[in-house]
Amino acid sequence: MHFINLVFNLLFSVLSLIIFGMSAYALLHAVRVPADAFVSAGKLQKNIWLIILILAALFSAAGAWQYVIAFLIVGGAKFMGIGMGIFSIAAVIAATIYIVDVKPAVKGMGGRGGGGPYGPW
Repeated sequence: MHFINLVFNLLFSVLSLIIFGMSAYALLHAVRVPADAFVSAGKLQKNIWLIILILAALFSAAGAWQYVIAFLIVGGAKFMGIGMGIFSIAAVIAATIYIVDVKPAVKGMGGRGGGGPYGPW
């Protein structure tokens, strides 16, 4: 039974770290994109996406923290709560929607310099 708990805690630790990585990547990308690009692409405003992705990063960080601590300190002997609960699922959905739908739509819009190393021409 101890081995099964160890395996599941390791699996959930890895998944929670992946979820946090996705959320952090989406948040960092959203911060770098100009606000006009979101409007031009017909997506939600930048401020709304930033709020969604900040919440996703916070919830996924809390879930990752919970599972990593459970795995490292407790050694997988005890399953700690519901780190992959509804908020972690919402974080995955938000980050995935941003990465798959919004990021390609705003790519290349606005931006600094644009077009090449010598300017937009």
